Amino acid sequence: MGATDHEVERDREERNEGEEQGREGGGMGERDVEKGEAVDGGGGDGDGDGDGGEHGREFHMSMMQRLNPTNPLRIHVISQVPSRAATPSPAQPPLQPRSTPTPQQSLITLNSRKYTNKMSLFLFCLHFVLAIGLVGFLVFKGVQGLIQASDRVKRKEMRVLKFFLPQVEAASLLSITLAFAWQKAFRVWPNFMVHFIMWCSFLTSLSAGILLICFQKASTDGVGVCLMGFAIGNGLYACWVTQRIGFCTKVLVKSLEPVSKFPDLNQPTYWMLGVGFLWMSLWIIAVLGALNFYFPPLTIIALVLSLAWTAEVQRNVVNLTVSRVISLYYLRGMQSSTKFCFQRALTKNLGSACLGSLFVPAIEALRIVARGLNLLEGEDEFMFSCAHCCLNVMQFIFSCGNGWAFVQIAAYGKGFVKASKDTWSLFKSQEMEEIVDSDITSSICFLTGVCSGSICVIMVAAWTFKVHQPFTATISLLAFFIGYLMLLDWDPVGCFLYSFADKDCHGIASCLCELLLCVLRRES
Repeated sequence: MGATDHEVERDREERNEGEEQGREGGGMGERDVEKGEAVDGGGGDGDGDGDGGEHGREFHMSMMQRLNPTNPLRIHVISQVPSRAATPSPAQPPLQPRSTPTPQQSLITLNSRKYTNKMSLFLFCLHFVLAIGLVGFLVFKGVQGLIQASDRVKRKEMRVLKFFLPQVEAASLLSITLAFAWQKAFRVWPNFMVHFIMWCSFLTSLSAGILLICFQKASTDGVGVCLMGFAIGNGLYACWVTQRIGFCTKVLVKSLEPVSKFPDLNQPTYWMLGVGFLWMSLWIIAVLGALNFYFPPLTIIALVLSLAWTAEVQRNVVNLTVSRVISLYYLRGMQSSTKFCFQRALTKNLGSACLGSLFVPAIEALRIVARGLNLLEGEDEFMFSCAHCCLNVMQFIFSCGNGWAFVQIAAYGKGFVKASKDTWSLFKSQEMEEIVDSDITSSICFLTGVCSGSICVIMVAAWTFKVHQPFTATISLLAFFIGYLMLLDWDPVGCFLYSFADKDCHGIASCLCELLLCVLRRES
């Protein structure tokens, strides 16, 4: 009996210790559930519909509460949450504690409802209200000068109205016609158009410069020398990137494949071109009225800067619209409405378009200059000793603000700077820097605008020199400016490269990188 009592006492102590360990395991399970983790505390005995079921339901509800209800991946993520396993029978070995994947801290959504870069949006809206007021006032001053001013002022304004306004309006119409033609041609013959624009921009800018120099006037000679200098640089650039043209055409052709699935994809471009033409007509009359206002040169400079910013914002609104349509197609296989994407670009993402329009052109131009200086660097030349430093600084600035950011802005609703950093970090993590740096699509878009501006200069300069020679240089500069700005291009290659670098493309990024790198090295 003594031995039996001793064994009973030992069994009772073991049961007490087991119950204490079970309670401690249950407490640990609750703490893990509060952190978003599901841990089986090993306390599943026969009546497993008690606390274990409650913890499972709490974890499932916390997952649903953490997910963004507007995220199209919500159902997919919730369906992947593992349900709590049934209580094992005594014959089965007990399940080992395992952890369930925790939900993301901030799940990225494709339907972000917040406005991006609100400060830049406010500044642009304020600027545009002031620009509308200034243009309206200057149009009134122009009409007032034609009706109520003295004979000298009337003669001056009639001369400007007769020999200035028709040429500028003709340049606007020609630039819009060329914009439509370039859009159609690049969709139908992308392979041919890359080669054509590369050398047509060189020939047209060179021809425009030679034409202005042939007029043998000091003002036209200065503009002509600038155009010829740009043409020489354009020709050197065309020779430098000849080995990359084949790679560019292959990527461009591939990136244009989804465009045929969206027949209304170019409608935002057409709307913006129409609005731009109306605004340009009022702007030209405002320039006429600025001649009767205080400080005409400063007023005209302010009008030019306002027009440049507005045109760049229009261009980036079109870019955001197309980027969202194409990126949703690549990332999710969705055929979204172009109309709704256009409305989103005009409202929620307009602030990012305004901020990017201010800095992206200057940043990309300075980066090209820095890379050019780095190529010209010599071992013993002092003037290029800081080339690497300048290039590194520009690379850092470029990572904080670049044209590739518009894809993430359109798809995920991020701010401009964050989208720029995230996009460039994504390219670096996927080892796509060589591919991105080798893409010359943005240069092709820029040269297309230069080609349109040069064609406008050739037409307007010959016309103005025939009817009123003193206006030739001024109208030529203005025609080039209008021809370049009215080209509302969009870059489909950005959506293509980013979408395949994104982690949601299920691992094809590495395969695509290897393929594109092979094509690039073979072309070079």
